[in-house]
Amino acid sequence: MQTDIQLSIPLSVYEKFPKSDSAYTDHRDVRAYFEKKSHKRLPKYCCFLKKSIDARHKNDIRVVLTARFQDTDFRDEIEDPCLFAPKSEGDMSGKRVVVCGSGPAGLFAAATLSSSGLQPILLERGRDVDSRTTDIERLKKDGMLDICSNVQFGEGGAGTFSDGKLFSGVSDPRRDLVLRTFVKYGAPKSILYESHPHIGTDYLRKVIRNMREDLVKRGVKVLFERKLCDIEVVDGKLVSITHCASFSGEDSVKIPCDALVLAIGHSARDTFYMLAEKGVNIEMKPFAVGVRIEHLQEDIDRSQFGEMYQNEILRPANYKVVTATSTGRKLYSFCMCPGGEVVCGSSEENGVVTNGMSEYARDKENANSAMLVGVDENDFGGSDWNAGILFQQELEKKAYSKGEKDYFAPAQRVGDFHEHKKTEKWGKVTPSYKPGVTMSNLWDILPLEVAKTLDEGLAQLDKKIRGFNDPDAVLTAVETRSSSPVRIRRSETGESISVSGIYPTGEGAGYAGGIMSSAIDGIRQAEVLLDKLFS
Repeated sequence: MQTDIQLSIPLSVYEKFPKSDSAYTDHRDVRAYFEKKSHKRLPKYCCFLKKSIDARHKNDIRVVLTARFQDTDFRDEIEDPCLFAPKSEGDMSGKRVVVCGSGPAGLFAAATLSSSGLQPILLERGRDVDSRTTDIERLKKDGMLDICSNVQFGEGGAGTFSDGKLFSGVSDPRRDLVLRTFVKYGAPKSILYESHPHIGTDYLRKVIRNMREDLVKRGVKVLFERKLCDIEVVDGKLVSITHCASFSGEDSVKIPCDALVLAIGHSARDTFYMLAEKGVNIEMKPFAVGVRIEHLQEDIDRSQFGEMYQNEILRPANYKVVTATSTGRKLYSFCMCPGGEVVCGSSEENGVVTNGMSEYARDKENANSAMLVGVDENDFGGSDWNAGILFQQELEKKAYSKGEKDYFAPAQRVGDFHEHKKTEKWGKVTPSYKPGVTMSNLWDILPLEVAKTLDEGLAQLDKKIRGFNDPDAVLTAVETRSSSPVRIRRSETGESISVSGIYPTGEGAGYAGGIMSSAIDGIRQAEVLLDKLFS
């Protein structure tokens, strides 16, 4: 017998439920409450399927909880899932597949391939996650950027140093597989039922390390600090790839291969240029640019939850906002990081990029989010495939110049931004960006239409979240890497439309956005590749 029940539970009642990281519970008080409200006699074992907060009425905040009850124990089903079952059967001997990039798309592609007997080579231009963490901390402390190991490049991809959000608008049955995989490798089990699951950069680093170690045990060969520097194409078909040392470009190694899973991320600009020169079809696509905005997390909590804002079940609050403006463009939030910090996302010398990051506890003083405005070829001044890249680079160099030293970022109070004047002192919000910020006037950096949209949009969003337009909130520039500026075109079969054997995958190829959708795309592309290899 199996029964699913959804209840809207008063916060005061939910607070009495047993605290557990696991979706599984056999606590009798939970079952008794569900029995009372549903007027049903329920089986012994209970598993939470989904939990969300309903804060529409600040004087009656509720927890919406969906639970499944059944006669048999959930524990093995939840805590020891059977992951990556083989999709096909056949002889994989002699088949050579290379996966380029160890972000979510590349890791999940490699895991799927290895489950069917393949032993792919996994190339990563950056360093392993532990070395990468050291490099990023040095950048934060001393302003020393390593162009091969940073927030964009290295094991785990750009998402490793973010909030670790695992929710997505993509509806795909592989979503559950991704979540269970994260749990298997060390993520909190609560991500299995939270409506907006996240694991934070601290847990995500552990998960990535554990996943890689397991892949190596299964025969995947992982090569760090090795960059895809060339491909060989004969009669429209990939026949080999060449990888080399990421920093120097030396020590080239040529590998014959049957297929290349191209999961290079959205910042591998040099690789985009190499692929275009070799005839891979790449097109420019619209994306978005803007700034990071920081408020006191306590102010966001109070605005979202009213008098209950200090309740530990509710906080820290997050938000997702959008508003249209008279410019004809929308201003919207992206990658909101409660209780987090703004970090340097630069991957090229003499360019400043902002990003957001938070740990699982989300317990730092400030909340931050990207505030973005869409841009396209009309802003780029051209429609060549690389027009968006050039537009990004121009903004990043402006930000670097205004930051004045060692990857400092230009920043400004919201009140000063509205008045078009350089900030002279900070108010109640202290910028969290490291290695540091330079008080600036962001109208000197942002494209005019983007700045106008931000100017008008912030005032409008104050009507949705009280205090959002606080004059003391801080804007830090420039946010340019929210998504890929290109799309590597692929056919319905998943292959490049111009070169057979190349499988563009994930966010960098223009087919995903964020950890979850990238991981799903990695699995999907690996499945398509396996079907072709076995056909």
